[in-house]
Amino acid sequence: MSWDAFQREVLAELGHVAWRVAGDEAVEAPRDALSLAVLRAAARTADSADAARLCREHGVPVRLREPAAKRALWPRLRALRRAMQ
Repeated sequence: MSWDAFQREVLAELGHVAWRVAGDEAVEAPRDALSLAVLRAAARTADSADAARLCREHGVPVRLREPAAKRALWPRLRALRRAMQ
């Protein structure tokens, strides 16, 4: 689905992230504060090759509003950090 500028603005105001997938182009990682914090904790940046995949896998930011999801995420982030070292 393609979102126009107004629709993207409305989605952002509602706290949603409009993901962009177009053919063979790389998927862009979200740049909201919670997603960036999770990427930082995983020793990644929004420009990292696997940033979009990590955000998609961990349900950032919607799922992380649940305490159980946050607790389950930390061991995975620690493992990702160790893998980067």
